[in-house]
Amino acid sequence: MATIDRHASTLALAHALSVAERGLPVIPLSRSKLPALRSPHHDEPQPALCRGECGLPGHGVHDATTDPAAVRALFAAAPWATGYGIACGRPPHHLIGIDLDTMKPVSPTGTAAGASVPPQRDPGAVRPSPPSPFMPPAADPPPESVAALQHLALRHLFTIPETVVVITPSGGRHIWLTGPPDRVVPNSASRLAPGIDVRGAGGYLVGPGSLTSNGVYRLAPGTAHLAPAPCPDALLDLLTPPARAHHHRASGTDRGHGLVQFVLAAHEGQRNTRLFWAACRAYENGIGDALADRLTTAAIHTGLSEREARATIASAARLTTAY
Repeated sequence: MATIDRHASTLALAHALSVAERGLPVIPLSRSKLPALRSPHHDEPQPALCRGECGLPGHGVHDATTDPAAVRALFAAAPWATGYGIACGRPPHHLIGIDLDTMKPVSPTGTAAGASVPPQRDPGAVRPSPPSPFMPPAADPPPESVAALQHLALRHLFTIPETVVVITPSGGRHIWLTGPPDRVVPNSASRLAPGIDVRGAGGYLVGPGSLTSNGVYRLAPGTAHLAPAPCPDALLDLLTPPARAHHHRASGTDRGHGLVQFVLAAHEGQRNTRLFWAACRAYENGIGDALADRLTTAAIHTGLSEREARATIASAARLTTAY
């Protein structure tokens, strides 16, 4: 049975209600950052495709709501919840999350782990520009994901506007943007660039104030008063791939063969990671369902059980498929 931290649960509910008042749908999360409520269909022999139509809670992001009474009911059903998730892609904001993995753990004092404290400046010297909320303290050179985002901005001529930024316990950054109602942004993992994940329709972001096993998510200094800013058009074009064209069968087959070989080459300790990555790429390219059996067979060959393989592929499908 989950240990209940009543103080953390109370704070999580308060934060969730505050965010819901701003029109952002929320769900309770456990310390693992996963939805706190177990699916009501978990004992059924076949995975259910229910997205809440049964009327019971426990359907992950599909439970997300802005109604205060419903939010309180969800947290009452999960008193062990110490955080909350914010559903992306929902009206009225159609939230988009740009997740920059900095790989630089941050100490409680706010200094990047292992980074030296910058020297004191001469009071008479020219004052530097204020630090960007996207950059971790003392990040020199910038993390790969930040450098990749800067490169994309220069190449495609856009700038990230002032917006809400959430700092993760590991020192990463979640940049909040909003999208137009007629553009569906899919979830993706490192498709935009290495270390940059995207949370769109069907996904969620861990909300600021949430307590997880790794620490607390918090708002970056100077962004607490901001509202999520509109996503620049050029970046939005990168986040919404063009409609999939129906090429001749060989193209999908060739791509699928490469993904299967990628899974077959996995060693112990990287089998799930490789399978998940390959399945994400397959679904993003419209061949996920057609390739699922071959990916499963390849994963079994590396040592995973069929149940593990199917579950990993299903997770990739949920992440990359817009609902």
